[in-house]
Amino acid sequence: MPPVRLDSPAQRAVTEWEESPRRARDADFSLRRLSTTDEFDDAVALQHDVWGDRFAEVVPAGVLRVVQYVGGVVAGAFTDTGELAGFVFGVSGIRDDRLSHWSDTLAVQQKYRNRGIGEDLKRFQRDLLLPLGVERVYWTFDPLESKNAYLNFNRLGVTAAEYRRDFYGATHSRLHDEIGTDRLVALWEIGAPRVAELLDGTGPRAALTDEMLSGSPLVNETFEGVAGPVSGEPNLELSAPLVRIAIPADIQQLKAQSPQAAREWRRVTRLAFEAYFARGFSACALVRRGACSEYLLKLDDAS
Repeated sequence: MPPVRLDSPAQRAVTEWEESPRRARDADFSLRRLSTTDEFDDAVALQHDVWGDRFAEVVPAGVLRVVQYVGGVVAGAFTDTGELAGFVFGVSGIRDDRLSHWSDTLAVQQKYRNRGIGEDLKRFQRDLLLPLGVERVYWTFDPLESKNAYLNFNRLGVTAAEYRRDFYGATHSRLHDEIGTDRLVALWEIGAPRVAELLDGTGPRAALTDEMLSGSPLVNETFEGVAGPVSGEPNLELSAPLVRIAIPADIQQLKAQSPQAAREWRRVTRLAFEAYFARGFSACALVRRGACSEYLLKLDDAS
């Protein structure tokens, strides 16, 4: 697909959204691109609020502004008083000879969480990218963070078949202390009918049906421990076309109670994901079951 010219109809359509903010599903917020110096500075402050003052991977205001200028996405959810409640940031490029987008940062203020802002920002990001010819969006997330996984798989429709050990190294963020920065690479095929149907509510959440869950053995059995759930050693040789990998429902709470238990979860799940991805499985959904959540992995050639 040829690149989109800055004066093309597609680019003009995107630019119109900068001038006409759209409302989020929660009417208390509007969605638009960041544009002023204060807004870019607020995005930097928000990163510190979420990941801590010592976080080494903060994206500076100048980079945010430049990426916006050359066609990336730096968009925010704003209150009616102009407060930045959350923002999403990403850059576009070429991967596998296709125009693709790397969604680098998604952050929401603590007081505004659980109101759908993260999902709304991702949907808005998709709306900005599709007119430009982008159909694939990538990002990373910690496979032990259950809430993030639920949003990514069950609400947005990503898949993941790539596990990266300690992808960001030492970030000095309080969220990453003790457990490192192992990551799953999410693939969001924003142009796929499956994703469109999921987002507009016309398609079933097939990955969570009883038919898909029945007969899918658990790779790592779980037990109740003193500090929270404990994982047994993973079975890396299951032969079913669907398998499940368990994680704690709240890794940060578990880490606060027992850093050693959190590190053990990292070790076990790392072994499990790497083994099954190497065998051709991909993660497609997350099932929440009380103290634990479970990833559903599907063999790529399974019906």
